[in-house]
Amino acid sequence: MTKKFTILFDLDGTLVDTAPDLMRAHNHVMKKFGYPTKSTNEIRNLVGQGAGAMLGRSIWGQAKKEFGKVQDERVKKEMVKDFVDYYGKNIVNESTLINGVKDFLFWCKEKKISMAVCTNKQEHLAIDLLKKIGIYDFFEYVAGHNTFDYCKPDPRHLTSVIEILDGDIKKAIMIGDSETDANAAKEAGIPVILLEDGYTEKNTTEIHHNHLIKDFIGIEKIVLKYL
Repeated sequence: MTKKFTILFDLDGTLVDTAPDLMRAHNHVMKKFGYPTKSTNEIRNLVGQGAGAMLGRSIWGQAKKEFGKVQDERVKKEMVKDFVDYYGKNIVNESTLINGVKDFLFWCKEKKISMAVCTNKQEHLAIDLLKKIGIYDFFEYVAGHNTFDYCKPDPRHLTSVIEILDGDIKKAIMIGDSETDANAAKEAGIPVILLEDGYTEKNTTEIHHNHLIKDFIGIEKIVLKYL
């Protein structure tokens, strides 16, 4: 039996513009612990490697991806817990689907393409967001930050999902918006469709990609080349 084609999607900044709700959760925590707040645009540069990394990078700059300067582990855990709790209760207040997403997902279903989400968001938050925004049923699997013992940019985050779907790595594409997505796909040997203006501080020209899109309008033409 011929294996189905597989498309792996990032979530934040790829399927859904989550920055407004992430910004509110981020600022809720920062105000509580006495750190500066950020704008929605600034948050877009911090997302992609999990809540802890986002808070750490926010406080100590882009180079700091962990809470290296917070010595008290209890404080770190409390900050992340507060963020997750607040965000979980306010996950779709202002988040919206990226233009053209739903039509493309319907098209993929018609073409019998297997679809999964590979995100560095915690799994339960990713599933809740996908359900509340109305696209969860399109996906056969959702892999979050804590689904496996590894996550993007580790290529196993992608290859493990392809295996779970009984897919073929040679018949797969990754759609994402940041170097985290692109690097994971590159290491896995999977073509990358990259969204412009993603959740990253890097310019598009600095990020590996095979195709570049503004949104999901017309993306079918690219995918047809691989089917």
